[in-house]
Amino acid sequence: MRRLARLAARTPADRERYLDLLRAVAIMMVVLGHWAVATIGYDEHGQPDGHSALPAIPWAYPLTWAVQVMPVFFLVGGYANAASLTAHRDRGGDAGGWLLGRSARLLRPTSALVLVLAGSAVVARLVGVEPSMVRTVVWFATIPLWFLAAYLVVVPLTPLMYALHRRFGLAVPVVMALLVAAGDLGRAIGYETAALPNYLLGWLAVHQVGFAWYDARRGDCDRAGNRGAGHRAGRWTRCLPMSRRAAVVLTAAGLGVAVLLTAVGPYPVSMINLPGQRLDNAAPPSVALLAVATAQLGLILLLRERAERWLHRSRPWQAVIAVNSVVLTVFLWHLSAVILLVGALDRLGVLPTPPAGSAAWLAWRLPWVLLLTVVLAALVAVFGPIEARTGRSTASRRYGSATPAPGRPDADADRPPEDGRPHPRRVAVRGVLTVAGFAAVGYALVANSATAKTAPEPLGLPVAALVAYLAGAGVLRLLRSGWGSRG
Repeated sequence: MRRLARLAARTPADRERYLDLLRAVAIMMVVLGHWAVATIGYDEHGQPDGHSALPAIPWAYPLTWAVQVMPVFFLVGGYANAASLTAHRDRGGDAGGWLLGRSARLLRPTSALVLVLAGSAVVARLVGVEPSMVRTVVWFATIPLWFLAAYLVVVPLTPLMYALHRRFGLAVPVVMALLVAAGDLGRAIGYETAALPNYLLGWLAVHQVGFAWYDARRGDCDRAGNRGAGHRAGRWTRCLPMSRRAAVVLTAAGLGVAVLLTAVGPYPVSMINLPGQRLDNAAPPSVALLAVATAQLGLILLLRERAERWLHRSRPWQAVIAVNSVVLTVFLWHLSAVILLVGALDRLGVLPTPPAGSAAWLAWRLPWVLLLTVVLAALVAVFGPIEARTGRSTASRRYGSATPAPGRPDADADRPPEDGRPHPRRVAVRGVLTVAGFAAVGYALVANSATAKTAPEPLGLPVAALVAYLAGAGVLRLLRSGWGSRG
């Protein structure tokens, strides 16, 4: 608590604390949303099986417009990545060094989950559990990794995309939204592969808006493409309009377009994918989801000033700092908590399995969520320190001091050689290896998500995916330790 109080006291007055609150709230809403819609039953083999209750409760479809908060996370990520990249470059670092530093916070808690699940799968196989059953459990526990896979693709693109933002401003997300609409049109007429780029374009569009928020926050609102007095300014600003009037327009326009696309157009109302839908809204992101994201952005801006005033109180701000120190751990382990609780209740013979949407199911929601909170708290107590330790130097820079701990290099710093001159060849090699490491990890997470949940995988994760993940994460770990930077 004393450390939290110190960090809170040292936080600069001009910090955009609201972004930290949004990150924490977005993750918590994902966790509570997954828990709330879960329905547990038994399969044909008498084993517990989990499903989403949404198909049985269509009255809840409009609620997904509020609980589908992945756009909020990418919005916050865009702001945070632009801010950290700019600060890193101001310290004399390069894009490769920045990307390497970002890998630590993302991959250390993720690696803990992957290694624990793989080790547990080996133990399960040794005691005779069928490979398909092992895979089913691991598949369910790794559902959160599909989102991380998308984010791990977006992060390495940040230096390039921020440069495009500086040149073309808000025109970039507008063009991406139009391309998403074109992909939707392709799949609507039967060409499913036409929408595959939407997996990247949709989330990148939201990420770009985060750049515009960052530029607005620091007052860098020249027209995009303005290179000086001798050049004509571009038509698109680099800054997100932050006024109350702009927030109302964004909210109304986003909601209006979303209603038209779902009530009159071909898009489903649910912003979470459901079986049997002709057009999914979330995987890949659709233009309807981008409309909802626009409305969410407007609402976020409407609440911004009041939330900022509240966050300048010590206790609320300390709570936000505390949650953000383990927020990725909470996200990664929240479905493992479901597995552990279901297994324990099934073993005790007291696992409730009411039909989805029934009165009994609704009554079970509150004790269900409370029990899961206890289990997840225990998991965070065990695995949270991995993320918290990784984020300490980052937290010091975020909330005050920029001095790394004695004897420990700053994970985000790109230290030049002692003579002050960079080593271009080493910097280039390091950059290539860093991108390759990210690519290997991203491939591993995508391959795991694409593998059927009943596939006979003895390690739970596909072997090729596990090898790729360990190789990519290992290379990034070696690079962060300074391997290859001397000699």
